[in-house]
Amino acid sequence: MAGRLAGRIALVTGASRGIGRAVALRYAAEGATVVALARTQGGLEELDDEIRKISGQNAVLVPIDLRDGDKIDQVGAALFERFKRLDILAGIAGTLGMLAPVGHIGLKEWDEAIATNLTANWRLIRAMDPLLRMSEAGRALFVTSGVTQGVFPFFAAYGASKVALEQMVRIYAEEIKDITQVKANLIDPGVVRTRMRATAFPGEDPMRHPAPEEITDVFVDLAEASCQRTGDLVRAQVRD
Repeated sequence: MAGRLAGRIALVTGASRGIGRAVALRYAAEGATVVALARTQGGLEELDDEIRKISGQNAVLVPIDLRDGDKIDQVGAALFERFKRLDILAGIAGTLGMLAPVGHIGLKEWDEAIATNLTANWRLIRAMDPLLRMSEAGRALFVTSGVTQGVFPFFAAYGASKVALEQMVRIYAEEIKDITQVKANLIDPGVVRTRMRATAFPGEDPMRHPAPEEITDVFVDLAEASCQRTGDLVRAQVRD
């Protein structure tokens, strides 16, 4: 299928809903073979139906809880056996965690935010870096948040995990920039009409915000083989 990502293998986490789903569909429309990771089998199957309508091809569906790092390693091994490389890693899955004063956040909720937003992405880099290096133009993208640019009371778990994610990705990009063809960047999607946003700000009118499908251009721009940016934080622009 012709497109800006034709022939490329793209792994997308959080692919069953929200931004992850929109990016998976956009990647399929641009010609990529999509490896879709999410916790819900039903959501993945619905995504696969849409991808088949768009591209005539099936996605590779991987039901997984990203907090299980051993399973991430198994996904990496399976991708090597099937494709011998990975061209695009899009780490989009995330969790809001518990919104509460710092001293009131539960241990379970804190651990879940750090495990999902930070540690899972570290495990993804650890498992997929060898496959990205096997690509002629490996590209790694990770979703951060505007909360890292200020001080937002009650967002300690989410904010801390995203600040740490940004630092980790920048360090990864610096480590590999002169010795590989892999590029790694961060994306701030801005305010988007998602379930997470509705949970964080229940009093808002969600229709004031762009849908996930409207901010996917940046995910394609940074995933293209021609993109030479690395170590950057790029803010999404709403598509006209």
